[in-house]
Parts: sequence; structure tokens; C-alpha cells
Amino acid sequence: MTLPNSNKIEREVTAKTTTDAAKLSVAPMMDWTDRNCRLVHRTLSRRALLYTEMVTAQAVIHGDRGRLLDYDAVEHPLALQLGGSDPAMLAEATRIASDWGYDEINLNVGCPSDRVQSGCFGAVLMTMPQLVADCVQAMMRVSPVEVTVKCRIGVDDQIPEDVLPAFLSLMRDSGVRRIAVHARKAWLQGLSPRENREIPPLDYPLVHRMKAEFPDLHLSINGGIASIDEVQGHLQVMDGAMVGRAAYHQPWDILGAADRLWGEEPNFSNPIDAARVMRAMIDEHVTNAGRLHQFSRHMLGMFHGRAGARGWRRLLSEGASKATTRVEALAVYDAALAEVAEITAI
Repeated sequence: MTLPNSNKIEREVTAKTTTDAAKLSVAPMMDWTDRNCRLVHRTLSRRALLYTEMVTAQAVIHGDRGRLLDYDAVEHPLALQLGGSDPAMLAEATRIASDWGYDEINLNVGCPSDRVQSGCFGAVLMTMPQLVADCVQAMMRVSPVEVTVKCRIGVDDQIPEDVLPAFLSLMRDSGVRRIAVHARKAWLQGLSPRENREIPPLDYPLVHRMKAEFPDLHLSINGGIASIDEVQGHLQVMDGAMVGRAAYHQPWDILGAADRLWGEEPNFSNPIDAARVMRAMIDEHVTNAGRLHQFSRHMLGMFHGRAGARGWRRLLSEGASKATTRVEALAVYDAALAEVAEITAI
């Protein structure tokens, strides 16, 4: 039996937990933050909020839901990011995804890729704020957990100082309480997705001012954050920091000691111990017909800047795709691990 307001109570309890985790989150990144990547990141940090890759509402409704939505329970706290611009479809996708028990449903209003624009979602929605409001309200009506938004400061010729506060105000009026803001404009024409992550200048001061202007919103800052020291600096002003490429390419540097942000000791004192624990995950993965490279490609930067890192990357890059059996896969991994373990032992 469903008790009156039970969905509302569940949403509030989950929102409190996820809001706390959002002090540090790993950004949703297409082709990167898949299930195996998230297991690597979760091994390093118990507390950071993790996001799926963006999944379109249409894919959730019509596609292979298990492949798109399944995850391991240890990944919590975990948010699902949806892409779309049709309120009814987003509501249906949210309703379907609710059975999977995600801690948050996030709407993508920031991705600048061509395939996203052609579907009229992502960053182009910054030009249609009322449609975004309609979408999040439709999602909230069916979601047992918090609905959040990830956006840009503006697109193309928009003036961020005008556009961003108006957008945040409308989101607040629509019931959104948590927003991650990528502190760059997106240029929808003339720049590739990669260039959109690097060329438009970052405007951290503008996003910082938004926190002062909207103290009742939980605001995370995203874009160009490259170290845990930078995370801590932003947290002096913001409620949360969302890290993307640095968390992927240097997972230990960002996540290895991240749990100290919550006053907790990290799982490991060094990346070698973490990599040894990950060996058991890889063993299970390849035993169940997985391939080593499906995991190891997310681990190449584990020893970034440390002695033996080049050998680690080389052996995994060259050997992972060739290993076809469990024995071969573990042999490749052990050889790569020896590259860093032996140097550390000297």
C-alpha cells in the first residue's frame, strides 16, 4: 500500500542525502562515465556523487532499458542524466527510470554536441527556458527523487550576466532546488564539443555571484576544475564542485582523498593499494565474459605524474585489448601493476 505523500517523503529524504554528496560530483561524460568507470570512481570515494552518461528520453522509452539503466548497487549515490526536450517523453522516461532506484534525475541543458542540437536538447535549451521549466515540472510530477538541472552560463550571443540569473530564477520558480552550472558559454555553431570545453573563457566570478544572488539554491560549479585544491577553493563560495575531465584522467588525484571533504578518512593511502583492490573487480568482470579494456581504459590515469605511470599506461593500452581470456587479462593487469609497485618499493 502506498501511504499518502510517501513519494514526497522519499524524495525529501533522498534529496538530503544526494545534496550532501553533491559537495563533490563527477560530471556526466558521454562515452566515459559508464558503469565500469563509475565502479572505479566509487572504489576511490565512498561519498562523491556520480552521474551516468547522458541517456535520451527516447532511448529509455524505446530502447534496451537494462543496458541503458542497470548499475551496481555500490555505485550509490548515483544520478541519472536524461536528455530531451519533450515534457511528456521526459516524464515517461523519468517514470520508467524510477524503478531503477537512482538517487537523482538530472536534465541536460549543457551539452553542445551536434547530435544533441539536432534533437533539440542540451545547451540549445538555454534559448528556450520556459520549455526547460515545462520539462522539469513534468519530470517532478512523476519522480520519487529530486530532479536537478545541469546548464551553461549561456550560448552563442547571449549575455550570461542577463541570461543566467533569469534562467536560475525560472528554475527556482519551477521547483528546482539544485543546479550545476558549467561556467562557460557554449557556441553551438563553429566549435566542436571538445573546443566548447576549452575555448570559451571560464567565468567563475559570475557563477560565484549567482550563489550570493540565489542563496536558497544549491549551486555546484563545473568547468576546468583540475585539482582537489581548486575544489576546496570553490567550496568556500559554492555548495558543490563538479569535476569532469580531471576526475577521469587523474582519478586518484581528484577522488583518492576526496572523502576528507566530508570529514572522513579515504579508503586508501595510496593508488597502488586502490589498484590492487580493483584487480578483484576486473577478475569478476572478465570471469563474466567482460573484456579487460572495458575496465582498464578508465584507469590509465591512476598514477598520473608518478614514477612508473608510463609503463602502467603502456602495458594496459597495448595488452588489454589483446587479452581474450581471464588468465591473459589478469597477467596483463599484474604486469602493469608491477611497473608502479616495484618503483615504489625501491
